[in-house]
Amino acid sequence: MQALWMLAAAFFFATMAVCVKFASEYFNSAELVFYRGLLGMFFMWALARTRGVTLATRFPGMHMWRSLVGVISLGAWFYAIAGLPLATAMTLNYMSSVWVAAFLIGGALIAWNPRTGTAQALQQGPLVLTVLAGFAGVVMMLRPTIEQNQVFAGVVGLLSGLTAAFAYMQVMALGKLGEPELRTVFYFALGSAVAGAVATLLTGFSAWDWQHALWLAPIGLLAALGQLCMTRAYSHGATLVVANLQYSGIVFGVVYSVLLFGDQIPPLGWAGMALICASGIAATVLRTKAAPSAPAEDH
Repeated sequence: MQALWMLAAAFFFATMAVCVKFASEYFNSAELVFYRGLLGMFFMWALARTRGVTLATRFPGMHMWRSLVGVISLGAWFYAIAGLPLATAMTLNYMSSVWVAAFLIGGALIAWNPRTGTAQALQQGPLVLTVLAGFAGVVMMLRPTIEQNQVFAGVVGLLSGLTAAFAYMQVMALGKLGEPELRTVFYFALGSAVAGAVATLLTGFSAWDWQHALWLAPIGLLAALGQLCMTRAYSHGATLVVANLQYSGIVFGVVYSVLLFGDQIPPLGWAGMALICASGIAATVLRTKAAPSAPAEDH
């Protein structure tokens, strides 16, 4: 059942990205983060009331940190969606597993003390190779964006994957503390609404048009459903299958990108996408074997 929750989450996130792509023609990234958070917050509040789940929490600091890194990731992803082909933006956001592997390698090197005789840092060879392969895939994917003067959007997309890694590690930690999925998703939506509102006050609101605003409702709903499904999958102890099924979101994204937007992905881009997926899955497998209790992350 956990696998089905992750598969549903990947579908909801990919479909939300389609709505963001259309809405980004009329609203900037800060506005989209604000509306997504506002609508998601009310949706989760209503759902919590019907299920009798209280929104009071004993871990406000953890929710604040999860919201902070999550909002940065969300804003960066929305910006990348607006400036890149949908499939490229989706894949860069799914780099989180590769980033987590890089963090583990860095931590092992920092903690390595040759005098104690520990060889932990020296046993990271396969994981190092997966990280290098993942970043090679990024270079392959971003080459077409450089040729089209989209390099900044590509870097921002890469940042979304980096911060997503921190966000989902926090989701795992909250789940282990017994926080209900509804509560975790509600506070993230609240943080998104507050941060988006502040950013929008600085950047300004776009001209309101009800026809264009129709894209905002599905963004909020799909985002809330995706977050709820993803949080439930990970909060109940992410298995290897669940962690790897996150990459189905890239498949959904590619289908949407080609069919709805007519994006032309060059062979080098396809190869880079496949290399990122393979390296992310390999990194998850290696981390699970090394430390079965270690958390796995979503995009």
